[in-house]
Amino acid sequence: MEEVTPIFTVHNLWIMIATLLVFIMHLGFANLEIGLTRSKNSVNILFKNTLIISIGILTYALCGFNLMYPGEAFEGAFFGFAGFGISLSEGWNTPAYDEGYTLYTDFIFQAVFAATAATIVSGAVAERMKLIAFIVFSFLYVGIFYPMVGMWSWGGGFLDTLSTPFYDFAGSTLVHSTGGWAALVGAWMLGPRIGKYPNGKIIPIPGHSLPLAAIGVFLLWFGWFGFNGGSVLSANPGEVSLVFVTTAIAGAAGAFGAFFASYIKFKTNDLTMVLNGILAGLVSITAGADAMGLIDAFIIGLIGGIIVVFAVVFFDMIKIDDPVGAISVHLVCGIWGTLAVGIFGNEAGWNQLVSQLIGIGVVGVFCVIGSGALFFVIKKTIGIRVTEEEEIEGLDISEHKMSAYPEFN
Repeated sequence: MEEVTPIFTVHNLWIMIATLLVFIMHLGFANLEIGLTRSKNSVNILFKNTLIISIGILTYALCGFNLMYPGEAFEGAFFGFAGFGISLSEGWNTPAYDEGYTLYTDFIFQAVFAATAATIVSGAVAERMKLIAFIVFSFLYVGIFYPMVGMWSWGGGFLDTLSTPFYDFAGSTLVHSTGGWAALVGAWMLGPRIGKYPNGKIIPIPGHSLPLAAIGVFLLWFGWFGFNGGSVLSANPGEVSLVFVTTAIAGAAGAFGAFFASYIKFKTNDLTMVLNGILAGLVSITAGADAMGLIDAFIIGLIGGIIVVFAVVFFDMIKIDDPVGAISVHLVCGIWGTLAVGIFGNEAGWNQLVSQLIGIGVVGVFCVIGSGALFFVIKKTIGIRVTEEEEIEGLDISEHKMSAYPEFN
């Protein structure tokens, strides 16, 4: 058995700590989604977010890990699969597996990422999608489609073997846009909530708890240090500290970008826009957090915060009802952050930008077709939307026969 060195232990420990930080992000997603929606749907949202992390871990253990990392035999491929389960190779718990971590550490860090794709969809389809339909969709999308996309770059697939490899450090496209495309398709196929666009007008439907939404965003920002910092895949102090700083600066700049843009647009200080601006900055820097200078991170985050405000307005204009702004944050800013690698990154230039565009385009087409097919089949079989009566009553009662706030009913 190969000797386990102290530095291997330190690397491995940091990635496990980062795993815990990413895990806590799911509580952040749940709080944000609850806060920006109505109280009558809170149990439903908590239920979905509880199952999503469970679905992510189990499907990743069953097949997702070996779909995303099928091995060197599938280098440059569109699809690869190393078999069901988690196979123990020689040296799985020593530097013989990887100089920074064991196989199990590798698995669990990637597994807590996996559920994020469905969590993004949850926010966009909130308050009107059938629970069973969402569960079925999540199993298939997280278990099959997300790891296939991840394999194309992180698992040595065809995007990684372009003449100038596509680059997405921690997942602006491979995680956030993958969820964002499905969120867009789901929100479009479901249609808007009752009362959102009567007679062509746009009627705001306020969430019931801005404090919960704010707590959610701060938990997400906190967890993002593990999301990006853990993606260094070692405890290298120079690299991890750079990623921490670029992540922090981009999130902070996103807040100010959204603050200025929303004030100019709406002539008011909109907290929800600033909260989504923070997330927009974080999503935007995720593709190149390890390849940017501090000024680059500021510009990328600032532009992300500005973009998210106008994206929210745009989707309302075309009658795509997204209760939490998930499409604007994760899809639109995921695209921007991926492009930013070719504009600001260490390898910035025309060739890198073309590769980034190829990655964005291929992932977009695949996710739209894949999620569209899933939603279509689910719609034609078990249905995807609750009845009008159930939506008006609230999904807590119709789907769960309980209330998040019974003393106020």
